Amino acid sequence: MQEEAHNTKICIAQLIQQAKAAMCVYENHIQQRVDDAVTAIAWSVYKPEHAKQLAQLAVEDTGLGNVESKIIKNTRKTFGTVRDLLRVKTVGIIENIPEKGLIKYGKPVGVVAAVCPSTNPAATPVNKAMMALKGGNAVIIAPSPSGYKTTQKTVSLMREALKKTQHPVDLIQILPNPVSKELTEELIKQSDLAVVTGSQNNVKRAMQSGTVAIGVGAGNVPVIIDSDADLCDAAKKITQSKIFDNATSCSSENALVILEDVYEQAIEALVKEGGYRCNAEEKDVIHRNLWHDNHLNRNIIAKDIDVLVSEFQFNTPSCTKYFIVEEDAVKGLNSFADEKLSLVLTVYKARNFDHAQNICREILDVKGKGHSIGIHTQNYEHAQKLAQDSDVVRVLVNQAHTFGNGGSFSNSLPFTLSMGCGTWANNTISENLNWLHFINITHLVSEIPEDKPTEEEIFGDFWKKYGQ
Repeated sequence: MQEEAHNTKICIAQLIQQAKAAMCVYENHIQQRVDDAVTAIAWSVYKPEHAKQLAQLAVEDTGLGNVESKIIKNTRKTFGTVRDLLRVKTVGIIENIPEKGLIKYGKPVGVVAAVCPSTNPAATPVNKAMMALKGGNAVIIAPSPSGYKTTQKTVSLMREALKKTQHPVDLIQILPNPVSKELTEELIKQSDLAVVTGSQNNVKRAMQSGTVAIGVGAGNVPVIIDSDADLCDAAKKITQSKIFDNATSCSSENALVILEDVYEQAIEALVKEGGYRCNAEEKDVIHRNLWHDNHLNRNIIAKDIDVLVSEFQFNTPSCTKYFIVEEDAVKGLNSFADEKLSLVLTVYKARNFDHAQNICREILDVKGKGHSIGIHTQNYEHAQKLAQDSDVVRVLVNQAHTFGNGGSFSNSLPFTLSMGCGTWANNTISENLNWLHFINITHLVSEIPEDKPTEEEIFGDFWKKYGQ
């Protein structure tokens, strides 16, 4: 065991040394060269034949999701992220505010350990690599063992792109196969920054490693359908979002909370879009199959609908895209209130808007606190109240959650595959992972005309209320 641990340390130390050597010759003080590197690796995955190849590999590799969705994920997320990155300065002088006597300089954080999940074995590695290189850093990717072939191919394509544009290829590396928990933990320990997406066990270990770490929380998104919602629009968006990549996304709708006065009409709209409304017996069958020994059944999660129909032995219409199960109360873990990562959508009926909010709060207490919530409504005051009252980082209004939560061309959230969930989920960030998390900032501070108010200006109102 001691020899194995020693060999693990040596292996990681060599990767770290290679990464630091690459950083020494990376022209990371020149924004244009940094942007060339970022654009090169983005194109290496966005390129249509590569995006398709990696999507096919991912499904073969992991058995999760579907090829069409993963092509979209590989292209849309990559394109959106590179758009965001090319619009900002990250090295050298990144901001100059003369009136404040302040100049800000972007500096690398160092060698980044990027732990990536099996659900996105291509899209997440390139996403983190783009952000890391944008900050002038090097990155070492720790893939999920089940997604290794896909991530290895992704890294190979990115390294080829770096070579083509005359950047050091060891700016991007991958752990050797077979990937183990020990290798990943040692990488985290020896790196300057760890960015962990996926398993909450991995996130917890990273946060306890002693290395500066950014971890993200678990999803379990509840979405309210309000009394005045456009039911057809809501049903269409919810369905498109729910079935995308067979519900592998942490931002996929896991539960709907529908106001009582539009409940039946909303269910009808969902059924028209391909939802199958399960009866009590069918609901029990799904529950027995979805969880085995208090764990999600890998034969069910992220599988195509025909696989689920066969597994459940249901006789459903050919237009069925996902299953709707109705619950009258929020239960605990391993219940339909839990994250399901499958084409199963839980629905609750709410008496009024306050009751709907309470149901959502109970769901997030089971899992997903801090992550996100959604609402379909024409009443913006309800959306604001939901944002005010909910312990989540993101509240999406009238959007397909999967497509909006990690950044969209029609909202202002940064494109990412890693959603920070704040202290609600023991995370260090309460926003979408973005380029700012991959730089240090030096502040050059010059004197400005004195900005010192009088005592009266500061304390006057207080004195009037409470005396001196």
